[in-house]
This record gives sequence, C-alpha cells and structure tokens, in this order.
Amino acid sequence: MERANHTVTEFILLGFTTDPTRQLILFVLFLVVYIVTVVGNVTLMVLICNDPRLHTPMYFFIGNLSFLDFWYSSVYTPKILVTCISEDKSMSFAGCVAQFFFSGGFTYSECYLLAAMAYDRYMAISKPLLYSQTMSFKLCAFLVAASYLGGFINHSVVTKKTFSMNFCHDNIIDDFFCDFFPLVKLACGGKDGYQIVLYYLLASNVITPALLILASYVFIIATILKIRSTQGRLKAFSTCSSHLVSVTLYYGSILYTYFPSRSSNAMNGEKVGSTFYTVVFPMLNPMIYSLRNKDVKEALRKLFKEIKRVT
Repeated sequence: MERANHTVTEFILLGFTTDPTRQLILFVLFLVVYIVTVVGNVTLMVLICNDPRLHTPMYFFIGNLSFLDFWYSSVYTPKILVTCISEDKSMSFAGCVAQFFFSGGFTYSECYLLAAMAYDRYMAISKPLLYSQTMSFKLCAFLVAASYLGGFINHSVVTKKTFSMNFCHDNIIDDFFCDFFPLVKLACGGKDGYQIVLYYLLASNVITPALLILASYVFIIATILKIRSTQGRLKAFSTCSSHLVSVTLYYGSILYTYFPSRSSNAMNGEKVGSTFYTVVFPMLNPMIYSLRNKDVKEALRKLFKEIKRVT
C-alpha cells in the first residue's frame, strides 16, 4: 500500500457531539448496548455449542452470525466509548486502516452469511425431505468459510484503493469511525475512480447477496402458497420470519447509509444509519433469533440448571 504521499499520520474522529453532557449520556448508552451485545451473542454461541438439540444447520449459521456480530461490534464500540469520554479523539493512520479493513470485512461477510442462511431456509421449506441430506456439515462449513473469504477478500480491494489516495493536511473525520465517504472527502489526491470502487463494493458485497436472498424468498413464498392449510402456511413462514426481520433491518440500514446524496444535510442521517448497523444491530440479532424460539429458551433453562447444579 503506497504511503509516500501521506503527510497525515493520524485522524481526528468528531463522533456525534462536542457537548460534554451529551457525550456522557452517549457513553452510558453505548456501554449498555455493548454489554448487552457481548452477553447476548456469547450466550447464544454457548447455548448452540452446549445443547445437542441445537446442532442443526440453522443453528450452525446462527452461531456463526453471533460470532460475527460479537467481533463486528468490538471493532467499533470500544473506540466510540473512548471518544465519548476522552479529550484525545485521535486514531493513528495504521489504526484507521485496520478498523476500515476489519469493519468492512465483517460487514460484508455478514451480508454473504445472511444469503447462505436464506438458502438454508429455502431448502428447509421447499425441499424438507432432502434437507438433512443436502445441508450437510461440509456444505454448511463451506458456505460459512466462503462468506468470510468473500467479505474480506472483496474488502481488501476496497481498502487498498481507499488508502492509496493521498491524505495531505486535513485529518478531521466527521464521523465515529473510519468510513469510506469521510475518507474520500478528506483525500487531497488520487481520488480517480473512487466511484468505481463504490459501485464494486455495493455490487459485490451488498447487491449480489441481496439478490440471492430475494431469489431464495421468491421460491420460499411460492412453496408456502402451495400449502393448503392456513396453519401449515403460518408454521412454514415462522421458520424464516426471524431471518427475514434480520435481513430487512440489516440491509435497510446499510442501503440508507450508502445510497443517500452526499450533501452535508445527509451526514447526520448517515450517522444514524451507520450507528444502527454497526452498534445496534449486533445487539438485536440474539433477541431476534431467540425470543420466539422454544429450542433456544429450553437450552437456556438447561444451562441455568447445570450452572445451579455446579454452584
């Protein structure tokens, strides 16, 4: 990665506000969200590993989703907490590169993983007799590995192009993390073709998985409509309702962040959108996949009984 034309050695993250009182309120809010995120995702991973009833393809994907959300949130939130309470709001150039790479890698890995989960739901509903045979552990492991590789390899291209731009004097980022548009705005040269990079980023990491998810749900809906009984339809739909809610919230916030106009009036809205998919969404996922799930609730009761027995 070319560094010869960089005179900037660190970036200053403005965050959400400069008001001390609001910063303290935000610190408490983000700390609570982060604690709930860590506890929720770690608990769900422990339950899935501990209970044999949850050793199924669906829960294998949910466990990996929790793993992603745990690290995904950890890339952003600790730095946000430091920015809220510390006078030093700087981030080194290398730190910015690392945050940009890992945050994007986790973001787009999750996009691919949600597409893999949509395929899993398609097989469970459309071809239930072949489900156990088709969704073998090898295939599930391959889909998860491909999700990670696809997200990180594609984003490595974006990272290389982004930090090949020249950063001369201005180093103030009007955001709470190192993101693509704020960095492009700061660059003093080498911006040629950044729109192509943006289109590549969206097409390969967002639009393509979204189309795969859409195709899966077209077949799922077609299968559900063929079911004659209302109870059967509701039961079939309930098996994919959590995933559908998760996809809608995640992709909705990403598209809201990256598709609006680049006017200054849109910056606050982008911060809200990026806050949702970077900080809030990893907290919501364990709730989405467990609150209405009898298997997870039963596994949690079993875990509590085992803990009481030990203590």
